[in-house]
Amino acid sequence: MMHARRRFLRIASTAALAAAAAPLAAPVLAADSWPNRPIRLVVPYPAGGSSDIIARLISKQLGEALGQPVVVDNRPGANGNVGAAFVAQSGGDNHTLLLCDVGALAISPSVYTKLTFDPAKDLKGVGMLAYSPHMLVVNPSVQANTLKDLVEMSKRGELNFAVTAIGSAPHLAGVAVQQATGAKWQYVPYKGGAQAIADTVGGTAQVLMNGMLATLPHVQSGKLKAIAVSKRTRMPLVGNLPTIAEQGVANFESGTWQGVMAPARMPDAAVTRLNAELVRIIRSPEVRAQLAGQGAEVVTMTPAETNRFFATEKTRWAAVVKQAGIKLD
Repeated sequence: MMHARRRFLRIASTAALAAAAAPLAAPVLAADSWPNRPIRLVVPYPAGGSSDIIARLISKQLGEALGQPVVVDNRPGANGNVGAAFVAQSGGDNHTLLLCDVGALAISPSVYTKLTFDPAKDLKGVGMLAYSPHMLVVNPSVQANTLKDLVEMSKRGELNFAVTAIGSAPHLAGVAVQQATGAKWQYVPYKGGAQAIADTVGGTAQVLMNGMLATLPHVQSGKLKAIAVSKRTRMPLVGNLPTIAEQGVANFESGTWQGVMAPARMPDAAVTRLNAELVRIIRSPEVRAQLAGQGAEVVTMTPAETNRFFATEKTRWAAVVKQAGIKLD
């Protein structure tokens, strides 16, 4: 009788421990089963831009690695803020990600007075993928071959400067050059890089600052003429093209920093897994070669490093925005 009682108590104790542990184990099992449906990779710009190019370059491999399709979803508007807000407000969905110019996203809080989300609180970094400097280019009809020539022409009121949007990273790069050189650009805003490129090629606009990844093919085809690159050092792919820093704007650097952000509530385990897969894919020889051939460099960061980069860029560009007095609703 005593042995039977002891055996019963052992079984009851084991069952009670298992029941107590069950709620703690559930989140681990949920994280292990992620993802359990297709993933939406939101690109907050029109098709054809730098972010869109990279999203479509990695989406198939990322889907294969995660065991679920990765669907690229272009949601342009308000300089990327429409798509970013969609991801930020997806709550505990955990299957919606943002692939964007992280540096441009860091500019938005300084420019927009009525954002429906707070990038620093509602999103968190997953990882960085690539850096592509801006190219300062002109329509081939423009009789300028250096930044100095271009600045002098601008002072005569002869140049329309195409920007992907007011308050965008290329716009603020142009503003920073303007502040340093005294140029007088006539800014013409567009709804994304593809449209800005098309109008500069067509001659409606004469000057363009845009990501090298999307712009270089038009330089190589002769449809646009390159004046400078915005990296601090020259790019091997266009080794004869001087930098903006070399042409008088000391230490100047700008560009598009393509990275992935997630809703703030996404579990750290899922973010860690995503980072590992993204780093593996973007560093693969074939992807690295494709990006290098278009003027982009692979740049990877941990989630924590991505968050710190965002904070640094936010502070840096806030100063440029304040000096220029740029504000949008």
